[in-house]
Formats: sequence, structure tokens, C-alpha cells
Amino acid sequence: MRNPKKLYLIRLFVFAFVVMLYSCAEEMGMSPMEPMPVDNILDIALTDAIEGAPNSTGISSYILPDSEDYGAIPQDPRNPITSAKVELGKFLFHETAFGTKAEMKELIGSYSCASCHHAAAGFQAGTAQGIGEGGMGFGIRGESRMVNPHIDESKIDVQPLRSPSAMNVAYQTNMLWNGQFGATALNDGTDHLWPEGTPIAVNVLGYEGVEIQAIAGYGVHRHAFDKQTVIANRYQALFDQAFSDIPEDERYTVEYAGLAVAAYERTLLANKSPFQQWLRGNTSAMTNIQKEGAVLFLGKGQCASCHGGPSLANMEFHAIGMRDFHPDEVSNYVVGDASSKGRSSFSHDSSDDYKFKVPQLYNLKDSPFYGHGASMRSVRAVIEYKNDAIPENPEVPQNQLSAHFQPLGLTDSEIDALVAFVEDGLYDPDLQRYVPTHIKSGQCFPNNDRQSRIDLGCE
Repeated sequence: MRNPKKLYLIRLFVFAFVVMLYSCAEEMGMSPMEPMPVDNILDIALTDAIEGAPNSTGISSYILPDSEDYGAIPQDPRNPITSAKVELGKFLFHETAFGTKAEMKELIGSYSCASCHHAAAGFQAGTAQGIGEGGMGFGIRGESRMVNPHIDESKIDVQPLRSPSAMNVAYQTNMLWNGQFGATALNDGTDHLWPEGTPIAVNVLGYEGVEIQAIAGYGVHRHAFDKQTVIANRYQALFDQAFSDIPEDERYTVEYAGLAVAAYERTLLANKSPFQQWLRGNTSAMTNIQKEGAVLFLGKGQCASCHGGPSLANMEFHAIGMRDFHPDEVSNYVVGDASSKGRSSFSHDSSDDYKFKVPQLYNLKDSPFYGHGASMRSVRAVIEYKNDAIPENPEVPQNQLSAHFQPLGLTDSEIDALVAFVEDGLYDPDLQRYVPTHIKSGQCFPNNDRQSRIDLGCE
């Protein structure tokens, strides 16, 4: 049986040797033999790097399915994906009309799920901290959203960690930076950690993480559903089509709204990115520097040790010493908040202190805030941080740092190539295909406050 890593190194050596001969011949004015095109050699090297990557079973193990190929998308068996659910979920995800549990009456109906997870920002917030109720403005990519200075700041809806991406979540069994949402997989048997009266208690419904987060999120983020509001906002027919098997008196609820949103979120796949096109056979989809970066990603850069599979993530938790939110940069953040302990804020196990879930890597440049505390502002900064392996958070003990957090010895040109791959090779340029042209209520979306309506052209 061949050794993929050894074969990759041999081919990479041959590639470097051929390029050297070609360059020397040109300098000497000689006519060199026609070498194999550089991009062809890189394609071979990348194929071998994929086959030799940790936990890889070859090219197929990195391919994201088509968004309409429901049978190929990981899903909760208790919430099978259907076109009717996806259609309903797409509307509800962006709908502002159900934000009826606002703490300030004047802000009822002014926010949606997409306030903090919108396509223009790669289904993250366009700011360091996502803002639901109490935010104002949007800008172009969500970058101008801010706390409304004329309201009671203590009542705004913000979180103590950066809003994670809703993209490629089909490959996550448990959700949030600490993995608290989801009754299965990592959280199987953790019933004693689901305090009654808290969002975590929604786990008792027994669904996987994507479903639980969507259902719990509606409560946390001040939404409500009942038959009257569903009818008033023109959603009854969509609920009836999506959940015809559910008794009518149970159908128009937060639970079923959440299940529809989860079905929709599972279809948010970055399958039009250059890397995905390359995996499907279009070898010209990536530039040579992106291919070089991909080889480094899978090899010397050791990124694939944690970022694997179709979403380039996994369900592990690692401490890499990134700092938390800075209280001067966000709202309502209390230094030392329990969430800053990562997985242990759910597990209550000190061995999980400062360990956060490995995030997915597609469309990162759409929202230039990185780490659970948004402490970095560019992909390059994150790669340089990983390359140096010097923790920025002094609160994280050395013995808690991940074994993968080690100096990598990457050169500046190698970092350039890695940045090119992560920023552009993993960039799906057409996320607007997942956004409705309107919402049933007729309101502005993803936000419906006055400044957002102006920014979004709704006024």
C-alpha cells in the first residue's frame, strides 16, 4: 500500500527541482525541456495532501453536497429536511414580525435571526458583537450596526461571545462555542447539566444541536409564535405545508418554527467556493497560490489536524489562548463571565476550562472578527498567531493549551499562500441565493429599526 505523505513529499521535491532547472535554463539563455505545468503539479500535490491528511478518506471526504440534495446533508432523524420546511425556515430566519417579546415596546418587530447571522457577513454578524433587540442600523454588510444610544442599554439583546456562523452547521452535532445545545452526541447523558428554566433545558426535547439552538434561540432572542400572529403575518399556509402531520393546535409554535429554521440552516452550504469546485473536478477553479495554501493547510500548517471534513471543522474543543471580549469594545459584557471558560461553562469540568469548539472556515473574510472574543481582525492575524503559538490571554494556564498549539515555522510566503487559500479559496461568492427577496409580513429585513430601513433602502 502506498504512503500518501511520502508520495506527496516526493512529488513536491520533483516539482521544486523542475522549477529550479527551468529557471536556471532561462537565466543561461538555454531552451529547457518543456516541464509539466506548475498548476498540474500542484493539483497532484494537493490530491496527495488530501489523501494523507488526518482522518481523510480522500477527496470525497471534503465535498459539501448540493443544497437541494437533502439526502446527502446530515440531518436530525427527528426533523428530516423537506423543501416545505426549508422554504418556511428561509422566511422565518429573516422575518422581523415575530420579534414580539421585545423588552422595549417601541422595538417590537425590529429584529430577526438574521440580525446576527446574515448572508452579507457570511452568516455571522458584521460586527464584533451581534445585536438583536436594541440595535440600530446595518450599513452595507452589517458593519454599521450599533447599540441605539436612546434606549436602556441594560435591556439590549447581546451575547458575551462573538456570534458563530450559521454556515455549514449541518456538520455540527452540538452548537455554540461551548457545545451546550443538542441532546445527542457529545451531550448524550448530560441531562443533569440542563437546568430547568434556562435555555439549555430545551435539550429535553431530544433534538440535535442545530434544532435545539434554533428553538432555544427564539426564546433567548425574544420571539414568539401562535396561530394568531402566524395568520396575521401570512405564514399559515407555509406552516401547514411544512408540518401537515402535526395537529393544528400544536403546529404554530416556537418548536416547529425552530425545526423549520434548522432545516433551512442545514442547507446553508458553501458549495460554490473555489476549493469545492476543485474537489468536484474543476482544477482551474483555484489559483496556484490558493493551491499552494491548500497543500500547506493539509500538511506543514497542520490546520487539518482540527479543521477537517466538508465544513473544515470538527466537534472538538481546544484552548489556544485567545482573549475574551474587551469591555470597551462591546456592550453589557462583564469581565469573567462564565462563558469565557468555554466548554467548562457547560460541563462544569475544570479540565474543559478555556476550551472552545473548533469553528468552520468558509467565507471568513465577510466578517473580519475572529476568535470567541473577536480579538483579531484578519485571517492573516489568526494564521500568524497560530504560527507563533504565543497565547494572548494571560488567564489561560499553560497546561490547558491544546497540544496542537505549537509553533509551525511557516515562512512569510507560506503564510501568504495560506491566507490566499482561506480567504479566497474557501470563499463562496453567492450566498445571496439563500436569502428571500421579501418576507411575508412585508417588513424590512434582516432588521426593521428606522436606521436599518434607511440603510437597506426600505424607506
